[in-house]
Formats: sequence, C-alpha cells, structure tokens
Amino acid sequence: MTDLVIRALDASDARLFDTLPDPLGAAEGHARTVHRPDWKRIALRDGKVVARGAWWGGPGDETPVNINWFDVAAGEEEAGAELLRTAPFQVELELNLPAGWRDDPVARPAAEARVRAAKAAGYEVLVERFMYRWTPAHGLPERPGRLTFRPEPDDSVFFEALKRIHSVTLDAHALRAIAEGGLDQAAQEELDFFHWCPSPREWWQLAHTPEGELAGIHIPAHNPGGPCIGFIGVVPEQRGRGYAYDLLAECTHFLAERGAEFIAGATDQGNFPMAAHFAKAGHPVVKERINFVPPTGS
Repeated sequence: MTDLVIRALDASDARLFDTLPDPLGAAEGHARTVHRPDWKRIALRDGKVVARGAWWGGPGDETPVNINWFDVAAGEEEAGAELLRTAPFQVELELNLPAGWRDDPVARPAAEARVRAAKAAGYEVLVERFMYRWTPAHGLPERPGRLTFRPEPDDSVFFEALKRIHSVTLDAHALRAIAEGGLDQAAQEELDFFHWCPSPREWWQLAHTPEGELAGIHIPAHNPGGPCIGFIGVVPEQRGRGYAYDLLAECTHFLAERGAEFIAGATDQGNFPMAAHFAKAGHPVVKERINFVPPTGS
C-alpha cells in the first residue's frame, strides 16, 4: 500500500469529506448537524479518502464535545485507527448505526469495521444505546395523572435530586462519572449538560406524588439538533411504580405543546425498564449508537 496522508480540512476542501461511500447512511442522519470544516479529518491514500471523522460541538464550544461521524473504507481499518490516534482532540466517539444493524447484511460488516478501527486506536466501548424519535404522527402518550409537576429555580434542589437518582442508576455514563468522582460528579455533569442546552432554564420540572413527596424530575430540552428528552429520573424510594413513564409522557406533552415537530430521546440498551417506557409512550427506535471512551490518559 502507498503511504497514508492524514489531515484536517478547511472551507476550501471540505467537499472531500463527502467522497467516501456511505453504506450506513450517516449523511442522512447528519442532515441537521453543523460540523466545522476544521474539525473534520480525512485519511487519504493515492488521493482517495479511505477514512474520515467529524468532531462536533455546540455553537459556543471552543473544543469538540465528541466525534459523531466516523467511517472507514473496506480494508482500511488501520487508516481509521491512525486517524483517531493522531487527532488533536481525544473525546468520546459516538458510532451511529441503523436500527437492527446486526441483522443487516450490508450494515453489519461496515459497522464492525468501524468498531475494530476504534478499538485498534485504543477506544473502549462504554455502552450501546437505543435512539428514539417521536413525531406527532405517533400520537401523544396518555398522561396517567398520578403526579404533579412544577418548575424549581434553585439548581441545588436538582443537584440533590440527581444525587439521589444516580445512587441507583443504570446509566453507563453516570456510573462512569460516579466511578471517577462520586455522586457529586455525576450530578454536576448532568447539570452542566442541562445548562449547555439552549432551551430555557425554567423548563426543568420536579414531579411530586399526591402526598407531596418528590417522585423525580424531567428535563424537556432543546440540544443544538432540536427538541429532546433531556433527562428522566425517579428517586430510589419511588421506584417500582412506573413513574418514569409518567415523567416521559409529561416531557413529551411539554415539548409538543411548544411546537416540537419531533422529539429525540435515548436510553442504554441494558436499561430495560426505560426502553419499555419509551415503547409504551410511542417513541420508536430509529437508530442504535455505540459510545466509546478515548484511551485512558489521553
């Protein structure tokens, strides 16, 4: 093989990024995503793109939040690995895949090649997730009417609630934060994300039982891509009553009432109760995602 050339792009040659065949349909999935040309990198062999990656962040971010587009051509897994190894930003990698990709004879080998390339670069799988997209065509879920909802302006109230919720969490990202810095870090990371979202702070809501006890919280949000279920969480002592569905239904109504034409959502595939609540609330799985963490110490 001839030598590999890896470089970043700029506005003048950003078109090169689109020259690699796309069997997983990533381009369609990123139709609403804005990528900065200088945060895109390509690997070239004989002038042909054989691997590519797009690092992404919000409009105000000075450094990328993640890599949300990563492709390798057939037989070029090492080129993809080198593209990741030599990148100036070592952040989480999101590999977005079609729903049911393991049963697709085209998608599976393409996806597995990307997984092998990421692992060869030192990235480790953190979790696999279901990605949801509700639209008005799916109908609004029934509100059970068991809880009352109200905003709360004090961040410390949400911080304490998040600590309680994460004390029994199934979420892989939260568990990683807890392992690194305890419940305080996990709660703070959630608050930082909520504040990072461009949606209004006053949308955050507490949920209470008829007896006035805290049941949980829900965060209707907009991320840079549009409306989304920002967070659903039930405190430990209220679990087992299906309240996560009540929170999800309320969050869906809240966003729909404010004009949402779609609502994105996600949950870890191992979080079977939450996946069941999404299905019951009429949120279909539209994609799957594998989240990788960068090499330790990077």
